[in-house]
Amino acid sequence: MVAVTTLIEVTVDGIAFGLFLTLLGVGITLVYGLGEVLNLAIGMFAIVAVLIASALTNGGVDLLVAALAGVGAVGVLSLVVDRSLFTLVYRSEGEQRILLGIFVTLGLTVFLEGVLFNVFPSRYSLPVDLGTVGVGPVSLASSSLAIIAVSAAVLALLFTFLERTFLGRATRTVFQDETGALLVGVDPRRIRTLVFVLSAVVAAVAGLVYASSATIEVASGFEFTVFALIVSIVGGVRSVTGAIGAGVLLGLVITYANFFIGSFIANMILFATAVVVLLVKPGAISL
Repeated sequence: MVAVTTLIEVTVDGIAFGLFLTLLGVGITLVYGLGEVLNLAIGMFAIVAVLIASALTNGGVDLLVAALAGVGAVGVLSLVVDRSLFTLVYRSEGEQRILLGIFVTLGLTVFLEGVLFNVFPSRYSLPVDLGTVGVGPVSLASSSLAIIAVSAAVLALLFTFLERTFLGRATRTVFQDETGALLVGVDPRRIRTLVFVLSAVVAAVAGLVYASSATIEVASGFEFTVFALIVSIVGGVRSVTGAIGAGVLLGLVITYANFFIGSFIANMILFATAVVVLLVKPGAISL
């Protein structure tokens, strides 16, 4: 019989992992919802942020400064990618755009993975050791609480941007009616650039919060992308709120499955969930 305190601790860890998944899924959802491009390089953006932050902290740079530098570097990289490779993608329409986006971002992933592996061949993490927090008889991992706090803050800022700012309203206008956006003077291409950079930055934060309590390697980028795709698919691909719900739900499911059954079965459950959603909602991704 598992103690109630243990279940509470596992639940908090599951929520933390779920919010990490949420940030990755939101990165996919934003770009697909606005430009109908599946960014399969999203996991590599998360890895780049961690590698840069880890290298800087190992060189004596303050952790917060290193983390901000990692996020900033990902922002610059995503801007370069958008204004070069994605310019070609956005010239196409419909099914052709989706397929071209898949091949372009897959190619980018392979390229980045090959380059980064030669420079960063080991496993990396961020030097964060917060210990535990006691709440009565419950002992909660401070790293999980920090992940929850940072992820919640990022999501709150994202919703504030989308709902309260001019650029956010312009983004929603393009999402809902691109022709209408053009008529009122909104440039969809610039908005797509903004959203692509924003999604990469969100993924960078996801990588950093994950690395605060676990180790990553360059090859982890592919796993992160798979997580992001599954969360986005289960959440409805075009819905940010759906991605949040799906991320938290899947995080809890995976964490509980890891605790009671094992990591292999937990991963199978994750994939099975995505398959069931696609069978029930075959139009989740329309090519």
